[in-house]
Amino acid sequence: MADAFDVVVIGGGPAGENAAARAAAGQNPPLSVALVERELLGGECSYWACIPSKALLRPAEAQWLARHAPGLSASVQGALNPREVLRRRDAMVSGYKDDSQLKWAEGAHLHVVRGHARLSGPRTVRVEGQGGTRELTARKAVVLATGSRPRLPELPGLKEARPWDNRGGTAAKEVPRRLVVLGGGVVAVELSQAWRSLGSEVTLVQRGPRLLSRYEPFVGEEVEKALRESGITVLLGTEASRVHRPGGRGEVTVTLSSGGTLQADELLVAMGRVANTAEVGLETVGLTPGKPVEVDDQLRAKGVEGGWLYACGDVNGRNLLTHMGKYQARLAGDHIAGREVRAWADAKATPQVIFTHPQVASVGLTEAQALKQGLRVRAVQYAVGDVAGTALLGKGLGGTAKLVVDESRRVIVGATFTGPGVGELLHAATVAVAGEVPLDTLWHAVPSFPTVSEVWLRLLEAYGL
Repeated sequence: MADAFDVVVIGGGPAGENAAARAAAGQNPPLSVALVERELLGGECSYWACIPSKALLRPAEAQWLARHAPGLSASVQGALNPREVLRRRDAMVSGYKDDSQLKWAEGAHLHVVRGHARLSGPRTVRVEGQGGTRELTARKAVVLATGSRPRLPELPGLKEARPWDNRGGTAAKEVPRRLVVLGGGVVAVELSQAWRSLGSEVTLVQRGPRLLSRYEPFVGEEVEKALRESGITVLLGTEASRVHRPGGRGEVTVTLSSGGTLQADELLVAMGRVANTAEVGLETVGLTPGKPVEVDDQLRAKGVEGGWLYACGDVNGRNLLTHMGKYQARLAGDHIAGREVRAWADAKATPQVIFTHPQVASVGLTEAQALKQGLRVRAVQYAVGDVAGTALLGKGLGGTAKLVVDESRRVIVGATFTGPGVGELLHAATVAVAGEVPLDTLWHAVPSFPTVSEVWLRLLEAYGL
């Protein structure tokens, strides 16, 4: 059967939902929008990434903070209850059902289509579902929002071992006695800490010399220290050379490049992600399957005549973060609806929080990145533990705050924080970076006392204001 809509959105995750809703609401009368999803509306973030991983991490963070609180620490020395934590995780992902998301989509006047969608030519989409095949046509635009999938490295025996990726690592029903984690990025450190807090013996194997190498150097150092203190074995400068797991279940053996071996009950691979474009029909419109879809600042696919194809979120490779995919999606939806837009924050003012304890929060450029871009910068640091607000949170809590200042314009181009709850400091930094707020103006943004935000005042004083 053939169906015609103004807009067809392929992918019902956060990016697809936002693009669809903005496009539908952007004109009067509203545009008709079809939203196609082959799994669960809400996508990877809602069910297998952001939400469940934070649900797993939060109890351990609360316990960690409580153990630093005089008068309370003695009463919270016991272990977490894994069954209750996993039950809470399941509740936060709605039992892996998307009824509430479907209700929201219908309320946003979106036509939800279930099935696997592929481009079949200009402005046409073929959907294979349980009810057969539907041919959708788009009068104005098609939006690709198919996200990304985990990258599985070429490692002998790895595929046959059926390792966890982020889905296995967030959705597991039982706590493995022993867990080996391959990788040193955000997913690796977060899930290492989460499963360690639930009782696993965790070994993290990172081929590079430090963890979280894309961040300021102190970030990896402080997170590594916290992981080791929690009982996680961290092996840096080490690679896996082979994996052996007969039948893909039971004990798994990881052979290391150094010649040693590790035995575990589960293996988690967290070594990056690749754009989900191999099976969406890019070849039918002159693009290359399996690669990110290159887009302009209006999120239109380059090389597609007529400007009708958009790509937002992980699928375009510009910025693999849920909130930045949603940002792109809002702009794409607005542009489809006839507004003038330009995406730039995904390259200049990207915020990110790593929900380990201590937390990591950053926005903009690191000092090294700024220097590589040729900026004349000056960096200042201050100990988060030296402000009264942090001391009031608990005894022995610390962390680091760093600003990277463009000296020619006297504006902040990057900020990084580590410490308890520093994710809540980040939006102020994001506003400063995105808004290019002059330092002399920031001097008059007075932080409340006694809060951790007072570290802003100390950083500006360290700069010389």
